[in-house]
Amino acid sequence: MKKLLCAAALLIAFITAVIAQAPKALKKILELKMTPKVEGDDMAGTRGASIVWHPLQKKYYASFAGNQGYPMAVFNAAGKRLSAEDATTQADTRGLWYNTVTKKICGNGYDQTGWFSYTLNPVGLVKNINFDKEGLYQPDAQSVGAFNTATKQVLFLKGSEIWSYDTSGTATENKTVLHWGLTAKDGIAADEHTDETPEGYNTTTIVYTSLPNAEIGVLNTVDKQVELYSIKTGFLTKKLQLPEDATTETMFNFAYANGIYWLFNMNTRTWIGYK
Repeated sequence: MKKLLCAAALLIAFITAVIAQAPKALKKILELKMTPKVEGDDMAGTRGASIVWHPLQKKYYASFAGNQGYPMAVFNAAGKRLSAEDATTQADTRGLWYNTVTKKICGNGYDQTGWFSYTLNPVGLVKNINFDKEGLYQPDAQSVGAFNTATKQVLFLKGSEIWSYDTSGTATENKTVLHWGLTAKDGIAADEHTDETPEGYNTTTIVYTSLPNAEIGVLNTVDKQVELYSIKTGFLTKKLQLPEDATTETMFNFAYANGIYWLFNMNTRTWIGYK
């Protein structure tokens, strides 16, 4: 009898461990449709740069990557587009974030574009752009910035390292190394290389979630998962499973805003939110 009880206890423990390790399933909850592409329009944009939520305006701001004349759109909380079809990014955008100190929508651009912020009109639409720092304030030309609300720093991915820049645009010495797919229990891989991002992951974009011990999110494009890592240790702490029909890209097209994980479908020109 004791043997049976022990066996049952071990089985229950095993099942519990498996369930605990299983990725949480994400479900589609919202769509944000960008400006439709008109035939012959060479300024329509293709790749989604980023999307950001303004907690005071209660609006989403989304941009294409690639040119200052590419579309930008503003949406309300329900996903209705509020901005005009001819609204543009006004910067060759890569990252977008909400600065909790200045209360502004900010971003970084391609290469030497630098950092910028938007001035909004009374109804929350973009009035003009301000280039706050011109030059290379990021690890490489294509880096997509994310704002660390705890330290008030801008984060970028380079290879397997997370670079942090303070408000002056200076990179801090300490960098978090991501141990791709490995938990603290697994330990560091013997062949770990910090100068490259492994195949099967988005190479330009990380997101900041502010979730304790799961602050950094990356996109696993092969397994269609969002993986969450501790910003302190760089180890994997949680997996979130995307639907089978989700589109995952190795550059750009990935964001986190308003507690929602976003993927941009380049065919339908739609940001799709999962939670």
